Amino acid sequence: MKLPRRQFLHLAAGAAALRAVSNAQAQSYPTRPITVIVPFPAGGPADTVARILSERMRTTLGQPIIVENVAGANGSLGVGRAVRAPADGYTLIAGTLTTHVLIGALYTLQYDFLNNFKPIALLAEGPLLAVARRTMAANDLNDLLVWLKANPNKASQGTAGVAAIEHIVGILLQKQIGTQFQQVPYRGNAPAMQDLVAGQIDLMFVDATTALAHVQAGRIKAYAVTAKRRLAAAPDIPTVDEAGLPGFYAALWYGLWAPAGTAKDVIAKLNAAAMDALAEPTVRQRLADLGQQTVSRDQQSPDALGAFQKAEIDKWWPIIREAGIKAE
Repeated sequence: MKLPRRQFLHLAAGAAALRAVSNAQAQSYPTRPITVIVPFPAGGPADTVARILSERMRTTLGQPIIVENVAGANGSLGVGRAVRAPADGYTLIAGTLTTHVLIGALYTLQYDFLNNFKPIALLAEGPLLAVARRTMAANDLNDLLVWLKANPNKASQGTAGVAAIEHIVGILLQKQIGTQFQQVPYRGNAPAMQDLVAGQIDLMFVDATTALAHVQAGRIKAYAVTAKRRLAAAPDIPTVDEAGLPGFYAALWYGLWAPAGTAKDVIAKLNAAAMDALAEPTVRQRLADLGQQTVSRDQQSPDALGAFQKAEIDKWWPIIREAGIKAE
């Protein structure tokens, strides 16, 4: 249907006015406090990383950043809250590998985290440590792999629970080296680590924050870090490439997203604030002390986070589905 010229011009003027208002809002953003939803309890690694970055980002943005913990269902409750938030840049989600990759293969979700969110920046990566009980005969990763293959179904791996990244990494290792071992789910890494120190289980893939104090005290053995680079907090532990399992990378990483529909200029301001925070030496040191690695600046862009997230989906979803893992 062809509109009368007067009506067409009126609608066009209205659309131009809306664009002008939107552009003005984006240019003045932010004018009030920003909320960052962390979909896990306070005090955990996701919460700690979000608070370290938010503290520095508020200086750049000139507004307070309020961290709100919305825990439950492997993080999906908090993500669902963020999906329903207005796309105005004032509610963000500090997500992880779990919330923005793994749960997509574990649950039937009411949202699509690739299409319902806009990536802002990859904040940090926390690679895992391959560790074993102190009395394990193997003294390096190659020896451990040989022992596991020579003793199928005899070893036990502690995990942070069914469907946790540690569980899935253990399945990947069994598939890659062609052997089996028992996986023992715990309610988090801390109780599993207690049993590893006590010699009740044989090995773990675990975050550095949980493991390093025990490694440094000689209570457990550390064989490798599942990353391309050694950890600044533990430079003596070799990478998996150096230790004999090349390319066996796994990290619990952290990113920042906004609801879909958020203006590009707002995303750009948030990304600039995140990159500014990640360049701050004090922030980088605090993250390193937690066993976190920051990525290069070219990997901190919104497009880089989006591409990385898709690559992680392509890597982990087939492993989860082939193993028939279901969230508890």
